[in-house]
Amino acid sequence: MAKGPDAFRTISEAAEAVGAPQHVLRFWETKFPFVAPVKRAGGRRFYRPQDIVVLKAIRRLLHDEGLTIKGVQRLHKEQGLARLAAYGDVNAGFSMDAEPGPAHAPANEPLAPTSGRSERELRAILADLEGARARLDTVLAG
Repeated sequence: MAKGPDAFRTISEAAEAVGAPQHVLRFWETKFPFVAPVKRAGGRRFYRPQDIVVLKAIRRLLHDEGLTIKGVQRLHKEQGLARLAAYGDVNAGFSMDAEPGPAHAPANEPLAPTSGRSERELRAILADLEGARARLDTVLAG
């Protein structure tokens, strides 16, 4: 029987979902304090769905976008966990520590036309732009 989308995952299931070996997930726990799976008796790790999204974001930033561990740490410090998680799943339906910023239109303002693009496409474009900005900020910061 398959697990539901909100079910906790073991480290082997998380590693498969993220696309990284189990020992890498354990290593990332030491480098990124915001990666904190639930630990049960005997030290068994169980990953929540939002943990998987964050781990996917870390993998993408390190492996696909070329950031260093310190770069990902800086990105987390400057932009917060919810912004970092957007790199793991642009359609993530949860909020961790997000603060509304200037990029969010107030609810009473009409939204601009989207040129016929789907929300999913627009979210993917936004994630790409945010990734480019994060890389630029990392380069400019030194």
